[in-house]
Amino acid sequence: MLRLLAAHPEVEIGPLTAASSAGTALGVHHPHLRSLADRVLLPTTPEAVAEADVVVLALPHGASGEVAAQLGDSLVIDVGADFRLTDPADWQQYYGSEHAGTWPYGLPELLHAGERTATAQRALLADARRIAVNGCNAGTVTLAIQPGLDLIDETDIVATLAVGYSGAGKAMKPHLMASEAFGSAAPYAVGGTHRHIPEIEQNLKIAGAANPRIHFQPILVPMSRGILASVTAPLTGNAADVRGAWEETYADEPFVELLPEGQWPTTAMVTGSNSCLVQVAVDEHAGRVIAMAAVDNLVKGTAGGLVQSLNLALGMPETLGLTTIGVAP
Repeated sequence: MLRLLAAHPEVEIGPLTAASSAGTALGVHHPHLRSLADRVLLPTTPEAVAEADVVVLALPHGASGEVAAQLGDSLVIDVGADFRLTDPADWQQYYGSEHAGTWPYGLPELLHAGERTATAQRALLADARRIAVNGCNAGTVTLAIQPGLDLIDETDIVATLAVGYSGAGKAMKPHLMASEAFGSAAPYAVGGTHRHIPEIEQNLKIAGAANPRIHFQPILVPMSRGILASVTAPLTGNAADVRGAWEETYADEPFVELLPEGQWPTTAMVTGSNSCLVQVAVDEHAGRVIAMAAVDNLVKGTAGGLVQSLNLALGMPETLGLTTIGVAP
């Protein structure tokens, strides 16, 4: 997020705060942020950010509600999960604490029922003073499959994701060490326990699904960043209509691109960019639609969507400060 905002032409970065790292320089933790390296991190208090026009929260799940309640009239954007879910029961089941409430959802490309372009979601964000940015896996799966909800069996959606290790956080856990990760692929949150499941199903309901059910399985693979999502569901509509649905939905989207037929997305194509590259096909043997999407989980996965939402909420061009150009090799 700081990398993107440091290059945003209309943003001046104010106080930076932390918890256990308060009192140290940002460059100790993120030496690549050269223009901000000397900034000393302040304790995270409402007083520290009282003068800011925009406050971004990047706190552990369950910690944003108390802080946000004290932030007054600032535009507040949360990249945690606290305000994404609308159903308190879903929050209680997957997070195990009291639900803080619901804010407008910071995925500008989210369709609403009956839409082929995401007009309604952008209108919500344009009027918002509180925004909850999507989870990286949830946004990727949603963008992959939402154009075809009226062509598939929404009760039998299967999503398998290859996820880079930055998606697992920075905690010092043995299974996240380089010696364990290199040369190995490892599943996690097996058996319907991943916290993005209710978020994905909530998104698909907004997009028009009546009773979506998803089997969602992420797999950590030895790359630092990126998500490649493979999402399949039984075809119930006309196979000839499938590609056209995705073409119509994403024809004018600045950051979501349907690739030419026969070209499949890879994580290397999107590294460092705010692009989501999508492809769709019909598996005639299995009678299923297969949609694939690739994003950089740290950019379009979360922080890029934050910048898009910030731009919309402040009346600036949605693309300002963002790029579709990746980094290769």
